[in-house]
Amino acid sequence: MFSVCIQTGDFDVSTELAALRAGNARVGAACAFVGLVREHNEGDAVSSMELEHYPGMTEKSIAAIIERARERFGIDGARVIHRVGLLQPTDQIVLVAVTSAHRGASFQACEFIMDYLKSEAPFWKKEQTPQGARWVDARTSDELALARWE
Repeated sequence: MFSVCIQTGDFDVSTELAALRAGNARVGAACAFVGLVREHNEGDAVSSMELEHYPGMTEKSIAAIIERARERFGIDGARVIHRVGLLQPTDQIVLVAVTSAHRGASFQACEFIMDYLKSEAPFWKKEQTPQGARWVDARTSDELALARWE
């Protein structure tokens, strides 16, 4: 199973992992990454984060990232859930879950998908800080993480 879901509501990691691996006896490993809203960013307190996306384009972009991971690592399944809307510190933002026959492929594919997601998926993030609202720019560290897969 390979799927992408953009949603406002929260997700349950256990439920999503169980669905991803259900009925597939080839699966010997499952790996998951969950991204959370932090209470601080760039030295400032963050009271909330609002995420926007381009419906249709965002799902296609993420599906293409998953396909590249499938081709590169031979994974059996992948599920990406990304939340949009207004989120608070400690809220879950993103789930990247991957299944494969062996752990190495699951670990690598999960990291590969997340690195590409941070740099290429069309999301816009706005943080609320004591100084006011600000858009979150791409980080140099995200670009460097992406470059290692070239």
